[in-house]
Amino acid sequence: MVYAYRGLLQDGKKTKGVLEAADLEEAKKRLRSQGIFYTKLEAEKRAAVGRLNFSRKKVAGANELSILSRDLSIYIKSGISIVNALKLARNQYAKNKKMTNFLSSIITMLDEGKSFYQALERQNILALPEFYKQSIRVSEESGILQEVLLEMAIFLKEQDRISKQIKSAFAYPSFIIVVSIFMVAFMITFVVPKITGIFDQLDQELPPVTQFVIATGDFFTAHWIGLVVGIVALIGLFASAMKYNRPFRFGVHLLQLKLPFFGQVVQTSELGRFSYIASVLIRSGVPFAQTINLSANVLHNQVLQRKFAGASDRVVEGSKLSNALLREGFEIDPSFAQAIALGEETSEVTAILQNLSELYFEENKDKIGLFLSLLEPMLMLLVGGVIGFIVTAMLLPIFSMNIS
Repeated sequence: MVYAYRGLLQDGKKTKGVLEAADLEEAKKRLRSQGIFYTKLEAEKRAAVGRLNFSRKKVAGANELSILSRDLSIYIKSGISIVNALKLARNQYAKNKKMTNFLSSIITMLDEGKSFYQALERQNILALPEFYKQSIRVSEESGILQEVLLEMAIFLKEQDRISKQIKSAFAYPSFIIVVSIFMVAFMITFVVPKITGIFDQLDQELPPVTQFVIATGDFFTAHWIGLVVGIVALIGLFASAMKYNRPFRFGVHLLQLKLPFFGQVVQTSELGRFSYIASVLIRSGVPFAQTINLSANVLHNQVLQRKFAGASDRVVEGSKLSNALLREGFEIDPSFAQAIALGEETSEVTAILQNLSELYFEENKDKIGLFLSLLEPMLMLLVGGVIGFIVTAMLLPIFSMNIS
């Protein structure tokens, strides 16, 4: 359990923080061992119903974890111990309770004699990526903690930058799509029914196009609530299935990889991410087979994740990674396997992986830029075409009436 405390240090200064302990008595012993005279000690409140505990670890943000890793690397390089480095970092998060509690919990366990990796593994406040914790474990054993923290900071910062860049690039097209849907829905639901009142006075038969638009407008007007509820329900079911149904998620991810253009973008992005983190882990001294397995956990696509996990098992059995990738499941980019084979032959796997990550990131950047440059005019043409179709359908009976 996590306990929050307030108290006094031996020099009389006030202090507060959190610590993890099995029960209240153990929490008291830990505070006494640290020379803290507590004035308040209680378990943190958590949302629970009966025996069900709905408190979850908060997923550590890439940017947040990158900044923390960079700061710790700088402090350690300056000759400061890891405990004092964490205390300095904690002072920078005074307004962020979650990070303050996280760092306080780590400091407490380090004071008890645990390693930095053990403290990260046992804390129950932030959910950290497995590759991050394993990198810390190996770097502590190898005495290169400062270098690895800096590498992790660069990697996480780059991932956060790419994520924000993609979100920013898709913001404008998404806005156009949403506005277009509302415009078309407004015209069909409110504008078209008002115009159709004029046609009721005509004895002539309406053109098929006009009849189709009127029927569509009547349908949306009569069932728009059900349609909205249905769409929301479908989105909810899809999100739930993606989260809890592994076969369904695997099928969706496989479909993503097989889509024209988009599949190549997804695969390139995943291979670039794998290559970068694998190169970092190998430089950190992580065994090659374990590197492949940990790097696979970084991937979002379940198909590629399963492929690399299977390849990791074959590497443990003595196979080369390039051969294992050619034998396992989904067929990935042949140039990737060829590059890995070249690296294995020349013992330059780390350099090859680093170069591949840079190549794939740049390639994806160009592809996404090209796609977005084509998407915006295509959306404008689509919206204009739909609105033009509706307007034409409404004007055709009026033109026929004037001619007659």
